[in-house]
Order: sequence, then structure tokens, then C-alpha cells
Amino acid sequence: MPNYKVNIKWGRENYKEVECNTDEDPTHFKAQVYTLTGVHPSRQKLMTKGKTLGDQQESWSNFPLTSGGTILLMGSKEEDIVTAPEEATKFVEDMDDSELASALEMPMGLVNLGNTCYLNATVQCLKTVPPLTATLKKFVGSSTAPDASIAIPAALRDLYNTMDKKVAVPPLFLLQAVHTAFPRFAERGEGGVWAQQDANECWTELVRALQQKLPPDGETKSSSIIDQYFGVKLAVEWKNNEAPDEPVTTSAEDFLQLSCFIAPETRYMHAGLLSKLEETITKHSPSLNRDAEYTKKGRVDRLPAYLTIQMVRFFYKQQGVNAKILKDVKFPLTLDVFELCTKRLQEKLIPMRNKFKELEDAAAEGKLEKKDKSKGKDLKKDESKSANTVSHSFQDDIGSNNSGFYELQAVLTHKGRSSSSGHYVGWIKHKGDTWLMCDDDNVTPVHYEDVLKLSGGGDWHTAYVLIYGPKVLELPEGQTMDPVYCYTTTESESVSSPSTSAE
Repeated sequence: MPNYKVNIKWGRENYKEVECNTDEDPTHFKAQVYTLTGVHPSRQKLMTKGKTLGDQQESWSNFPLTSGGTILLMGSKEEDIVTAPEEATKFVEDMDDSELASALEMPMGLVNLGNTCYLNATVQCLKTVPPLTATLKKFVGSSTAPDASIAIPAALRDLYNTMDKKVAVPPLFLLQAVHTAFPRFAERGEGGVWAQQDANECWTELVRALQQKLPPDGETKSSSIIDQYFGVKLAVEWKNNEAPDEPVTTSAEDFLQLSCFIAPETRYMHAGLLSKLEETITKHSPSLNRDAEYTKKGRVDRLPAYLTIQMVRFFYKQQGVNAKILKDVKFPLTLDVFELCTKRLQEKLIPMRNKFKELEDAAAEGKLEKKDKSKGKDLKKDESKSANTVSHSFQDDIGSNNSGFYELQAVLTHKGRSSSSGHYVGWIKHKGDTWLMCDDDNVTPVHYEDVLKLSGGGDWHTAYVLIYGPKVLELPEGQTMDPVYCYTTTESESVSSPSTSAE
């Protein structure tokens, strides 16, 4: 593979050892230069040894490259260009998509580099988690580091910073880091373009990479920001179905997402979650000294602030064919997972749940002024608490959920019949009833009712991964919270204890 390390000189700036892969067309290199300098590809003029790389040039022919050579970049960033006087006022109905995005303060999209929609959708959904983005901003490291646990968070940090500048960008450095760390994502299909990949696999690998180096927020038992805000702990009981007298054993398991199993009778996500927590598994029985069937029953013993749920829609048929379950499975905008929890955790959740009910009852009786939903609090910003906003975490477990109530804030969807084909899109909550459909670099406002239609049943976009954020309790003016609601666990109640009951 012809790879060159070149130097780029742009005015007074010099960029050393920039990787140039001539197996890819020049547009990929220009996208990389854009990420470095902010000069849009359409305004780039690249010159070396008297030769110029043309605007529409699709190959490297007649453009001499050598390792260590210097390429001169001519061009200005958009903000450096002198603009014409302001135009007359334009009404919303007369705006195009980019103008509408700016007017509504919508986030920018991500350029598709060739079947990279799975990565773009994942990046957009993860960006809705404020503690994660805040921690990434403080991360120190280079996106070109050979260690994937450094390169991936650094590349994601730089990408989010660029997106915040309201520019549609190609996620080139992140894609390169992912390809280096996970070579299967660098596979090519027909025509030499990148092969489509499974978005949930990408999600899992990205989160695991972030888990290695991103530190936790404040004093906590968690080892990383990922464990702190995404970590689910399960208390599990194992019962031998073939030997009733064998003692029930217990264990603890850690996850970063829950799975919704879709059976023929599954109509609602809640039922699919419950069914996945109870399975029949074959394993060795010490009392029978042979393999036997066990009932594995799990219950959640630690809820994270941000709950990720995967809809298990893909399975392998005979001959290794990857197929999709198109069944319509409804998911809610507001999720209550109380039934999925251990009794120990349920007892901890009750005080905050009672406070929610108390305020809802007061509002129903007209004792509280009802809030206009269109002016409501953006739940994605709930980490910045006002004086009358109660923490969604237990006092000794920052990053947890102390009520069991969640609000949907992002959905990653798939359109097609196979996870390795079709198209992925991210849908994120914006303001009030407005959501945004992030289809690569095209970001479009939609109504929440459009999001609820993503439940499946046909060839339209179908929910594959969902992120639920904490439902935040906002007290009426002048009210304060009784300390009893900020439950603190004792050492003997540690959620990681193998003896935790799953009843």
C-alpha cells in the first residue's frame, strides 16, 4: 500500500509527517487537510514540484509524492474570507437545509467517506451525553498515537471540537484510528470502497476504547467515565433445573448496555428486556458431575445515568446469512425500569420515585403551575443543575440513576435487511418536541412522533440502539429536597457483592 509521510506548509504553519495513502483518491487526503487546517477542500490548492492537485482530480497521476517531501497549501478558512454585506431578512419557510440548521442552532452533520454511516450515526448519538463530551475535551493525547486507547478518544475529541464550530466535517482521523485498532472495519467491498459495518459493533468497540483511558468524574469507585455513566451491574442467580436440591448460586456481572430480545410474541421493549434477563443455559453441574440445564435469572443492581439498550434484531441463518428481525417493537419516550431491578435497588429507588409522584399529583390537582413543554428543560443538559434541580445520582455513586426513570435522548436506526448493508442514521433530541435526524451531513428537524415510528414493522428506519438519559426532578420555586432522598449505600450493600439477591 503506497503510504507517504509528507509535510504540509500553509502560510506560517507547518504540519509534519501527515500520512498520505495513494490507494485512496485525493478527496480523502483533502478531507484530512481540512481537519488539520480548517480550509475546505473546495478552497484548497495543493502544489509540489511545480505540479498542482486539481479541484476535481480523482487520481494521484502527475502529482509527484515523496516521503518527507513538502506540499504547499494555498487557501483560506471560511471565517477568514471577507463576506458581502448582510442579506435581507429571510423567513424560515424560505431557508434551505443549511440555513435552517443555523437558524435553529442545530448541530452539524458528518460527511460520509464511503459506507461510514455506521460510524457517523454512532458519533452523533454518543455526543448527546454531556459527561462524556466534557471528559473528552480534557483528554490529552494525539489522534495519530499507535495506542488505540489514546488515538480513538483523541480523534473523537478533535471531531467533536470541530463539529461545535458548526462545520460539516469528514471524520477522517477517527475513521483511521478505528481502522488501525479494528482491522475488520477497514475491509473493502465492490469498487474498492469501504464495506458497510454493524453500528452496534462499532458502538461497542468505541466505548470500550474510551473506557480504557478516560478517567472518572470526581470521587467514585468507578475506574472510568464510561463505567461511571454507562455501567450496569447485574445480580444473577443460577438454579439447576435438573437437580432441585442443588443450592442456588449467585454471581455479579457488569455490562455497558442492556439487550432487548425480540421473540415472536414481543410487542414492547420492556417485555424484551425482561425476557433477556431470564435465560436457560447449559453448564457443568457439580452435584450431577455433568452438564445440565440452568435457569439464569438476572436483575439490575446498579443503574447508570445513561442507559444504552440494543434491540437484538440481527441473527445468522443457515450458511452464515445475516438476517434482520423487522418486527414492530414499541419503545417509550419515558422509560421506567423499576421492574428490572433487584429488591435491594428497588428499596433505594422508592424515595425519589415517591417525590416524582408527589409533584405529579400536585400538578394534576392544579397546585403547581404546569410547565409549557415547548419551553421545558433540555434533558441533555441535566448535568448543569439549577438551584431547584435535584441530582439524579445517589450521593456516593455519581453517575448513577436514583429513580429508575429515564427519558429517551438518542436513537440509532438501521434501514435494510442486513447489518452489513443498508443505511444507519442517528436521531437525537433537540428542544421540546423537536428531534433531529442526523443522516450523515444532512441534519433535519423532525417531531417526536416521527421518532416513535422507528419501532419497526417494515423496511423503514428501525431502532437498533437507544440511549436513555436520567429523568431530572425539578422542584417548585422555594422547595428544597429532604436529605432522605439522597440515599447512601453501606459497605455491606455494595452492588458488586456476589451474594446480592436477585429476587
